[in-house]
This record gives sequence, structure tokens and C-alpha cells, in this order.
Amino acid sequence: MTSYKMSFTDRFILDRFILGRMISPFLFGIMSFTVIMVAGNLLFSLADLVIKQGVAMSLIARLFLYSLPAVIALTIPMSCLLAALLGFGGMSSNSELVALKSVGISFGRIVSPLVIAGAFMSIFSFVLNETIVPVSARAAANVTRYEIARRTPPVFRDNVFIRDVSDGRLDRIVYINRVLPGSGEMRDILVQEFAEGHVSRIAAAPAGYWENGLWWLRDGQVFEVKENGMVETLFTFDKYKLSLDFAPSDVDRDSADPEEMSLDELYVTMRNAEKQGNSAGRLEMLFHLRVSVPWACVVLALVGAAVGGRPQKSGSGVGLGLSIVIVFCYYVIMSLCKSLGEADFVPGVVAAWIPNAVFLSVGVVLIKRANRLG
Repeated sequence: MTSYKMSFTDRFILDRFILGRMISPFLFGIMSFTVIMVAGNLLFSLADLVIKQGVAMSLIARLFLYSLPAVIALTIPMSCLLAALLGFGGMSSNSELVALKSVGISFGRIVSPLVIAGAFMSIFSFVLNETIVPVSARAAANVTRYEIARRTPPVFRDNVFIRDVSDGRLDRIVYINRVLPGSGEMRDILVQEFAEGHVSRIAAAPAGYWENGLWWLRDGQVFEVKENGMVETLFTFDKYKLSLDFAPSDVDRDSADPEEMSLDELYVTMRNAEKQGNSAGRLEMLFHLRVSVPWACVVLALVGAAVGGRPQKSGSGVGLGLSIVIVFCYYVIMSLCKSLGEADFVPGVVAAWIPNAVFLSVGVVLIKRANRLG
């Protein structure tokens, strides 16, 4: 077999030709998978709101638009898979892959522009998930809660518990009967401090506030708990500083749906949960999935190129069906790993990347096999 050494111009033309074959199937995939997901879930939910609750069509239209970014973000990796399947399937059917490989161009080199394009789509998907999707998800939730269900937006939080844990040891529990996240005003605060697993000191105050990054209690008392269980008043105070690594905004953030958070907000919420000794398995899993899922664009595109590049005679219908099967397998593995990560059976970072690792391994093996001339 004669090896063909390509110039820069030849490489540019080849890459543009290959990517050109992917654009139409990619757009077709975005539309097809969006329609499938909208018709399979979102549309029925919206129809139920119209029929059973008589919700106005204007609200339904807004809810639909707010829900679309999350759907489109989910369809991008699927569309990369379909684009690779149909694009390389068409090149295989037209014997274009055979012609390229016959002059010494390896299948790995043919796939390289697809990998680069997949990386760009991964970055785009990540940015979309971190900017538009959380905002639109929060807007959709607000429409559902406050316009459809006609709830009143909360201006305060009741019965807030904050656990202060260091090195696995419980140092303090703070109970706040009511807190206003906007202003940081508090009502009826009780602070229990622990020493060697037992309550050693109690501070109680009818009011408190947040100022310049610090919590302050007002007009309260501090009690000492003796080893025999007796409680003795240590002192009363007009103003008492409470050292607590927690801000009023964290109260709202921690009560929000993680799906409505950006990666930064999710990270802060995860760390707050760990500081308070709560299980952060689900939050950690979601955090790492936010990073790993966009990279499925590259992984699934590799698998799609290897599968589509085999000698075959199939149309877009077969490619769409095959894409659904592969995506189904990917999300089954991801759901299993997600459950394991949330239950802390597997570290979240490991569980989040297992699906990509599995499909990347499959893609690499298939790419190596496709390097051989059939």
C-alpha cells in the first residue's frame, strides 16, 4: 500500500470535507432527539397542566421555552453520535473511506477532525449547562411554583439547622427558628457547643443578624453545662459574635434544587453539606456529572464513527435507531454509576467518569479495527 503524504492544504481540504458530511446529520439529530424527548415527556406534562388545571397557554408557552435549553443540552451528545454514524456511514456506502485508506490515510487520521469538533461541542455543552440551563431551569421552576401553583415566594426560612463538623467531630449545632436570607435577620437562636461528644455550652438569644461577614446574637444568655448535667448561667450579653462559616445566601442556596444550580453554586452547597456532617454523595455525583457528561460528545462521536465506518448500506432511519440504542446503553450505565455514587459505594468522581471510560475504550478498540482495510 502506497502511503500518501498530505500537505497542509490537503489536510485542510480533507478535514473540511469530513466535517461537512457531519453538519446535516448533526442538525437533524438536534431536531429529531429534541422532538423525541419533548413528545415523550415534556409535551404530556404541559398538556396535563392545560387539561386538568386549565393553565393559560401563555404560561405553557413560557414553560416550554424555559424547558428547552436543558433538553437541547441533553441532545448534543446524542446528536454528535448520530452525526458520526450517518456521516461515516455515508462515506462508507460511497466507498470514500476505502478510497482514503487505500492511499495510506489511516482511519484514525480520518476521525481526528471529528474528535476536535466533538471537543468544541463538549465545551459548548458545558458552557450551555453552566449559563443558560440553570437560569432557564430556575425560571421554569418559578413559573410552576408561583404562577401556576400560585404560591407566595418565601421571604424567610423556618427551622434552620446548621451543624458545624470538623475532622468528623461535631463541634456545634445551631438552630434558628426563622431567618430572612435577604437581610440576615434571625429570630429565636439556640447554639449548642460540644466537647468530647457532650454538650458543654449553650447560647440562646431571641434575635440576631448578619453584618460585614459575621453573625451576631442580641440580648441573650450563655449557659455552661456541667458534667453532672446541671446548667449554670455564665453571662448575659447585648451583642455576641457567633463564629460560623455560613452566609444568609447559603440558606437559600442549600434549599434550592441542585438542577437549578451552576457548578460553583453546587460546589459551595456540597462543601456546606460536608462541613455540617451531612451526606454529600448526591451533590458530589451531580457535580462531577456536570463535567463528565459534556465530554460524551467526543466519546460517543468516536463510537459512532467506528460503527458508521463499517461497510454497510443503511439510511438515516437505521442510523437514528442505532443511535438511540447506543445512547440508551450509555445512559443505563450512567444511571447505574450515578446510583452507586450517590450511595457512596463508589467515589463520585469515579462513578461520573465510568460511562465515558467504558465507551472510550470501546471506541478506541473499534477505531483500531477500522484501520485495517476490509
